Amino acid sequence: MYLYLAAIASAVLMWAAFPPLDLGPLAFVAAAPFFWAIRRVERPSEAATVGFVWGILFFGGLLWWISVLGAVAWVPLTIFMASMFTAYALWVWTFRLWTPWRWWLVAIGGWALMEFLRARFPFGGFPWGTLGYAAGGSGPLIGSVQWIGPSGWSVLAIAFAAGLALFVEDRKNWRFIVDPGVVIALLGIAGSFFAPTAEGQAFRVAIVQGNSPCPMVHCQNENERIYRSHLELTRTIPAGGADLVVWAENSFGPPFEPDGNDAVRNELIEEASRIGAYLLVSGTRLVDDDGFLNVNVLFSPEGVQVGEYAKRHPVPFGEYVPLRNLLGFIPQLDQIPRDMVPGTDAIVFPTPQGTIGSVISFEGAFDRSIRSVVRAGADVLVVATNESSFDVSPASDQLIGMTRVNAAAVGQDLVHAAITGRSAFIRADGTVGERTELFEATILYGLVQMRVAGPTIFTRFGDWLMLVSFLGIVVAVFWPGEGSLESRVVARREA
Repeated sequence: MYLYLAAIASAVLMWAAFPPLDLGPLAFVAAAPFFWAIRRVERPSEAATVGFVWGILFFGGLLWWISVLGAVAWVPLTIFMASMFTAYALWVWTFRLWTPWRWWLVAIGGWALMEFLRARFPFGGFPWGTLGYAAGGSGPLIGSVQWIGPSGWSVLAIAFAAGLALFVEDRKNWRFIVDPGVVIALLGIAGSFFAPTAEGQAFRVAIVQGNSPCPMVHCQNENERIYRSHLELTRTIPAGGADLVVWAENSFGPPFEPDGNDAVRNELIEEASRIGAYLLVSGTRLVDDDGFLNVNVLFSPEGVQVGEYAKRHPVPFGEYVPLRNLLGFIPQLDQIPRDMVPGTDAIVFPTPQGTIGSVISFEGAFDRSIRSVVRAGADVLVVATNESSFDVSPASDQLIGMTRVNAAAVGQDLVHAAITGRSAFIRADGTVGERTELFEATILYGLVQMRVAGPTIFTRFGDWLMLVSFLGIVVAVFWPGEGSLESRVVARREA
């Protein structure tokens, strides 16, 4: 029983590392009780149970806000995430009798591989609960995300936690906590002194958070009412009061959208011209009877459409239904009658002050989506999101927690605009400035600057430390000597 209690304690500590508690330093020790327990169970069924208990508690607690959409959304996602952690538990249990350094390497590499897979599969992945977002967002450490990325902080955090478990087991294993501890400390110091900065031309930005007349549900004339609320707030911005005005995701929708409604398009152009600002608006547009686009559209102060970005990563079971023909027996899926048509490219918007890059909602949680826009030429970033489906919950804070780490990873200022909140300005070093409250209809004013320095190491090389951890698995398995795969095969033959 005490082994399961250790798994429960580990899951609770890991949950506390993320919003709403947001105790990021716990990310470095939270997994240690789990490792301690998994090295003591005797049967694979027990290892699987320990892993499943951990996964259900952590992911169930972290993602409870999804339950407002119904158990059909929350339960399958939680079980799937828990099953991936169950597989990881069996992985680290399989190597528990190997020499400490070999087990330590396979534990680190296995965790990195698990996070790599669940951020990509199935249906494009789901990165909530990625350890690096909690660990890398902790105080001075966020400044060093520019060098190793969020995945690099996952590797270092799990290296320290696994080393702590080995040290508790045998004090001779002190190197397994001292070595990663020194690396973590040095990165923290370096990140504090050399945090990423954006020092180029400044944009005065106004985020229009228009709120929703019927959050969590659909209501009559919803698209028109949301569009009108954003338009009326925008009309309160004085002429010359901003260089860039940003509307959040779903701030327009059919038939009140600029591509198919000349009146809407003219109203948007009029406001951009009156203020003398670029106007970035975000919403949906029908493309056929069964599909729609989710787009960010930028208008210039002269009334010219600069460009359009189409969201590339739709939310499964939110913006489209995978395997729709097979899952037609689930009545809740009727609430998603059309599937989003994904965009194909990272699109950026050139302006005289610099180049604006944008992603939409769910994409802001993926470091690879942010990185692709920066590699396409962006100097400043906009994340347009909605989140009106999730009521008063940690959903908004969790997304901001990820976008701030991703902003620091690429070293760029970021505008985080939401319909129902929270909207915020995020500095290139990951600092969150002014932010709105949930369900507040308001305008948030702030200043962002273009990045003029070259690309960060993460922008150039991506998840390089994660790849090193994968190499660590190969070294652990095939390095000759005691505990190697070769020596074990020979021992079996002699027996």
